[in-house]
Formats: sequence, structure tokens, C-alpha cells
Amino acid sequence: MSITSLALARAAGKLASSKKAFDIKILNLKEISSVCDYFIICTGSVDVHVKAIANAIERGLRDDGIRSSHREGMEGASWVLLDYFDVIVHVFTEDARQFYALEKLWGDAPVEDIE
Repeated sequence: MSITSLALARAAGKLASSKKAFDIKILNLKEISSVCDYFIICTGSVDVHVKAIANAIERGLRDDGIRSSHREGMEGASWVLLDYFDVIVHVFTEDARQFYALEKLWGDAPVEDIE
């Protein structure tokens, strides 16, 4: 299945929302980084919630024929990263999100909120 990186980012955001992730943001990095096109950043209430959100994103995208190239953080689950090449999904606990402050690090990136 062929999908644009923005459509993939939005799909991941909606899947996160389906598992009650909160403060879901898409950071557009196209003009400011060669790392990827988009970051999805969202928060789960506790580590079990973070795992559930990450699993829902992976499962939902896999059902559409899209597989992550890499994932890490499922063991501790305070920060789970799912790498889809042009889109990288970050699922945090609240404390980890505040500590790593990716939105501040990439503060020049245009942001789209997912509700």
C-alpha cells in the first residue's frame, strides 16, 4: 500500500487517539531535518497504557500493510519509539515526555494537533 508520510502520521495519530492517548501532536520536520518528515508525539498515563497505544498503532498500520522498520522501549515503556522511516512515533509517559522535551528540541517545527 502506498501512502504519503503525512497520511501515515495522521493515521498513527488517530490510532493513538483510539487508545485514549492524549496531547497528540504531529511535528512537521520536512524543512528543518533530514531525520524524517514527521514526528508523532503522544502521551499515555502509565507504562501499560504506553504499551497499549504503541501496540494499537503497530497493529492498525500493519492491518493496512505498513510495518515499522524498528521499535524500541517496550520493556520499560516510559518511551516507546516506532520507526516508519519518514514517520517516527514517540509514545511517552508524562514524566518522560517532560524530561526529553522533544517539542522544545524541535521548537521550529510546525505542529498539528490530533484530537
